[in-house]
Amino acid sequence: MYVCSCFGITEQQVRDHADKGACTPRQIASACKAGTDCGGCVRRIQALLGRGACPRRELADQGDPGVLGAGISALPQPQAA
Repeated sequence: MYVCSCFGITEQQVRDHADKGACTPRQIASACKAGTDCGGCVRRIQALLGRGACPRRELADQGDPGVLGAGISALPQPQAA
């Protein structure tokens, strides 16, 4: 069944990305774009991810700074005038 009709992403694809470590809707979006267009699928993605054990989430809870921004490219900082 499709979760994201904007990009044709299925429940199985979301589960596959979760199995590879994508534990949040933002990380799923980084992996396959699901949830980045209309946003109508974000709650369904959250439901699929559930609240189960996630190694990356556990590292983030422990304060590992490398995990918090995983899969997100740094935004350029404005230059001081």
